[in-house]
Amino acid sequence: QVQLVESGGGLVQLGGSLRLFCAASGRRFSIYTMGWYRQAPGKERELVASISSRGDINYADSVQGRATISRDNAKNTLDLQMNSLEPEDTAVYYCNLKQVAIPPRNYWGQGTQVTVSS
Repeated sequence: QVQLVESGGGLVQLGGSLRLFCAASGRRFSIYTMGWYRQAPGKERELVASISSRGDINYADSVQGRATISRDNAKNTLDLQMNSLEPEDTAVYYCNLKQVAIPPRNYWGQGTQVTVSS
């Protein structure tokens, strides 16, 4: 089975930085698009950043210039570096693996809480 485990969340001061980590198992990590999503209470889950199997990267407008996504296929890990954190960045952050199939399937980790003090 697919397992995604996030870590690295916590309480961060306004304007600070943190790095989130995701460890994947159960799939051939290198061939899938991976991403980070976040969800604040009462809001929809939204894309933060994604990275394809060949390294193509997309960022949400809300984090453009402040976030950097990276992957290490040899270690089956996915990272998200976040800088200049704002209170609006407070959310549960989820690691995502997208399996392109018919129908397509998404796999999620348990989430890690990020709280930015104001």
